[in-house]
Amino acid sequence: MAQDPPPGSIVTPDWHRCAESKDFFDRIMHKKKRKQFGLLESPMMAPHVAVNTVHYKVLLSGKSGVGKTSLAARLAGLSIPNMHYETTGIETIVLYWPVKLRENGRVLFFRLQLWDCGENALRRFDHLIPSCKEQVDAVLFLFSFTDRTSFDDLPNQIARWSEPSDRIVKMVVGTKYPFVDTGLFLSSNNKA
Repeated sequence: MAQDPPPGSIVTPDWHRCAESKDFFDRIMHKKKRKQFGLLESPMMAPHVAVNTVHYKVLLSGKSGVGKTSLAARLAGLSIPNMHYETTGIETIVLYWPVKLRENGRVLFFRLQLWDCGENALRRFDHLIPSCKEQVDAVLFLFSFTDRTSFDDLPNQIARWSEPSDRIVKMVVGTKYPFVDTGLFLSSNNKA
C-alpha cells in the first residue's frame, strides 16, 4: 500500500525562476504568452531530455455566471470573455506546467485538463455528470463575491461532485472580488 508523502510541497517552490527552468518554460511559452495545446498535443523537448508528464483532470463547478469560463481562460493565458455566455456543453482547456521534484531533482510536466460544464447543460443532459466525474482528480468549487446565492449553493455543488470515499482534491475559490481583478483562494481539502 502506498504511503502518503510527508506534509509540505514535493516540488521545488521557486524553480520556475531559476535559469535551469528556462528551456522547459520556453516549450510552453511563445512571446511571453502561453502556447495553446489541443487534447492530443504536448510540449516538444529535445530528444536527449526525457520528461515525464503527469495528467490531471480538474473540474470547475459553480452556478451559472460565477466565472468558471473566465477562470479557465485566465489560467490558460487566453483573453477573458468580456460578455457572459452560458457554456453550452463541456469545454476543455489543456495547459502544461513544468515542475522539479524535491526528492530526486527530476523534472515533470503537469498536464492540467480543465473541464468547464454549463449548469443548464448539466440539468438537460443526464450523461454529462458521469462524464465529468470519470477519472476526475480535483474539483474547484467556485462562488462569486458579487452573488451571495452562489456561496449559499456551495454545499449543493460539493454534494453533487464528491462522495465521502473519494480521494479527489476539493478546493473552494472565490471570484469577482470587488476590489481586485483576481479571485481569492479560500480553502482546500487535499486528501490525495
